[in-house]
Amino acid sequence: MPAPIPLPELTFKATKAGGPGGQHVNTSSTRVELWWNPVASPSLTERERALLLSVLGHRLDGEGWLRLVSAATRSQLKNREAVTKRFQRLIAEALVPPKPRRKTRPPRSAAENRLKAKKRRSATKAKRRAPPRDD
Repeated sequence: MPAPIPLPELTFKATKAGGPGGQHVNTSSTRVELWWNPVASPSLTERERALLLSVLGHRLDGEGWLRLVSAATRSQLKNREAVTKRFQRLIAEALVPPKPRRKTRPPRSAAENRLKAKKRRSATKAKRRAPPRDD
């Protein structure tokens, strides 16, 4: 299990959230964005970095930043805790190496059944054709 990412590497930004309590003058910035750059992270090994980039590559922006957002509660602190937990879970799942694929072949009975089904279907269609004409 890799070491957790240290908190100083994470950047948090609080912004105004939509939803409950967001439509009056005293709006508060309770929505929390977490930003992290795995490319520039010194706490990752090269193997971990390559694994993360392959698994999470589609979630990174053009500059290599990962962004997670939480606006579930009205509390900035709770949203920060929630987004941090989600980040930790996401990284932990991404760093699990994929299981190697074991080559398998379909059983012989499956191939035979497929060919029998093709012959049945062919016979059904052959019965629909007009009989040959004797001219």
